Amino acid sequence: MIKLNGKSLQLMMVISCTMWMTSCQQKGQDAAVNQSSSYSIMKVTPQDKEFSTDYSATIRGRYDASILPQVSGTIQRVMVNEGQRVRKGQSLFIIDQVPYRAALNTAEANVKVAQAALATAELSYNSNKELYAQKVVSQYTLQTAENQYLTAKAQLAQAEAQLINAKNSLAYTEVKSPSDGVVGALPMREGTLVSPSMGVALTTISDNKEMYVYFSMTENQLLALTRQFGSMDEAVKNMPPVQLKLNDGTLYDHSGKIESISGVIDRQTGSISVRAVFPNEGGILHSGANGAVVMPSTYKNVIVIPQSATVQLQDKYLVYKVVDGKAASAIVTVAPTNDGREFVVTSGLQPGEEIIAKGAGLVREGTQVK
Repeated sequence: MIKLNGKSLQLMMVISCTMWMTSCQQKGQDAAVNQSSSYSIMKVTPQDKEFSTDYSATIRGRYDASILPQVSGTIQRVMVNEGQRVRKGQSLFIIDQVPYRAALNTAEANVKVAQAALATAELSYNSNKELYAQKVVSQYTLQTAENQYLTAKAQLAQAEAQLINAKNSLAYTEVKSPSDGVVGALPMREGTLVSPSMGVALTTISDNKEMYVYFSMTENQLLALTRQFGSMDEAVKNMPPVQLKLNDGTLYDHSGKIESISGVIDRQTGSISVRAVFPNEGGILHSGANGAVVMPSTYKNVIVIPQSATVQLQDKYLVYKVVDGKAASAIVTVAPTNDGREFVVTSGLQPGEEIIAKGAGLVREGTQVK
C-alpha cells in the first residue's frame, strides 16, 4: 500500500484538474467544428425570375354616366329596371310633358306673329324706298321704315331661338341613355319631383363591356419600372398582361392590360394611380366591386438568393460570402419586388461566388465554414 504525503496528493489533484479541463476544451472545439459545418452553402448563378405582386384594386365601368334631369317636373314613367342592359338613345324616364308642350305651342305661335310682323315691316320699307326715290317721303320716314324692318327681323330671330329652347326642353322630358350599358340603382320613382339642381342622380349607366381597374403603386416601384424600361411611356407599352383576383379569392378568366400610369404622385400617400383594362363579355365584373391586380415582374439573367441568406440592417441587406473557408460579410442591393421567399440581387454579388444560404442571422464575421 502506497502512502502519499500532502504535497504528492496536491500534485495529483492538479494533474487531474488539468486533464479534465483539456478534455472539456477539446470537446468544445469539436462541437464548434460540428456547428460550423452545418451551414448550407450555395453558389450563385444567373437565372431568369418572375415574381407576382398583388395590389388592392377598385373596379369601375369604362363609361359610368350619372343621369341627371335637365328640366324640372314630376317623373311620370320609369321605363327601365335596375340591372337592365340598355342601348344608346333608349328612354329611361318620362318627366311631365304638359307644361313643356304648352311652352312649345306658345313659342310656335310667337314665331308666326314675328314672321307676320316682319312681312309687314318689309312691305312698308320697300314702299317707302320707292316713295323716297320719287321724293314723296323724307329721309326720316325712309330710315324709320328701315329700322322697323330690322327690328322685326330681330324679333323673328328671337322667337325662333325661343322655339328651339322649347323643343329642347320638351325633348329633355324624355331622359335617354347616353351610351350602351347597364342601369344602376333607381332611387327616383314615379311621382317624384326632380330638377336640374338636385344632388341625386336619377340613375347611373355603366358601360361594362370593358372594365377599368384602378390600383396604386409606391413611388419606389414606379422608379424601378422607369429604370427598367427607360421611361414611363415605355413601361406602359412593355408591361406584361396582368391578372385580376376577385373578391372571393378566385382569378378572373381573362387577363388585362395596363393602360395608363398617372404622372402625379399623391402627396399624402406617396402612391401613384395605375389603370388597367379588362374585357367583360360575360358580365362577371361589376362597377364598384373590389379585387386585386396581380402584376408579374420578370427579371432576366439575374442572381436570385433565398431571403434566409440575408440579414437586414435598416435599409440595407447583408449576406455572408464564403472566402477561404471563412464567413465574410458583404452588402447587397435587392430589387423592390419579391415573393416573400427570395430576393433578386442587383449588386453586391458576382456569379460563381459562394454564400451561406440559411441561418445568416446566426453567423459572425470570420466564422469557419466548411
